[in-house]
Amino acid sequence: MFQEERIEAIMEYLREHQRMDVKEICDRFDVSRDTARRDLVRMDEIGLIVRTRGGAMLPTLNRAVTAYKDRMQRATDEKRQIGREAAKLIRDGHYLFLDTSTTVATVAEHIRTTGNVIVTNSIDIAAKLADNKSLKVHMLGGQLELEHRFLFGATALAQLADYYVDTLFLGACGISPDGLSYPHEEDGSIKREMIRRADRVVVLADHTKFGKQLFYKVAGLDDLDVIVTDREPEESMLRLLERHDVELLIVEGDNQHD
Repeated sequence: MFQEERIEAIMEYLREHQRMDVKEICDRFDVSRDTARRDLVRMDEIGLIVRTRGGAMLPTLNRAVTAYKDRMQRATDEKRQIGREAAKLIRDGHYLFLDTSTTVATVAEHIRTTGNVIVTNSIDIAAKLADNKSLKVHMLGGQLELEHRFLFGATALAQLADYYVDTLFLGACGISPDGLSYPHEEDGSIKREMIRRADRVVVLADHTKFGKQLFYKVAGLDDLDVIVTDREPEESMLRLLERHDVELLIVEGDNQHD
């Protein structure tokens, strides 16, 4: 069976059952896990599905599905390589959360798609997006954290309750076997609510974040779908990520701490 035929059959299954995991694709079509993953990557690239932990689901937002192109180019600045690679995951018309990370801010610099609706609590990211007329930007309200320049609190959380998005782009301070952790509970509570309201969670983290454990746990590894980083983590972490069906995207170039 050719890939196009499998894609059509997978779509028929998804229209009936909403979700399908990699193992089921392997069993139904007698293909390897690598082949199943390539099928899902292709379906994601053309906007048919949302990739999830271990499989795929139909997009839950009520909007038309269109074909997409990846217009991202390689970056020479190592700091922006992670953000540029992550921006490649965005499709036209996708609804997005962008959190307050400085690496996520580089995603904002490299958005080349149109018709996106973006929600953020970062005043700097909102400013970066302000001149892009093809985007709609929603700024969360609340109390301003002066040092790190993000908005938080009950007002921001209440606003988040009204939103649901395709993808969350999330920075990381620490990634350990226990999951993602951050130094500030105020920021962490916003990130946790964003995770609950996103079909897909994409984490941006340079290699120095692996193995770190900070004060406030926001999510377990099973809450994550993709990690974009600049260096492969140690073998034990690789096995954990594979066990939790977290896709690892590694950019090329020298490493630079964000």
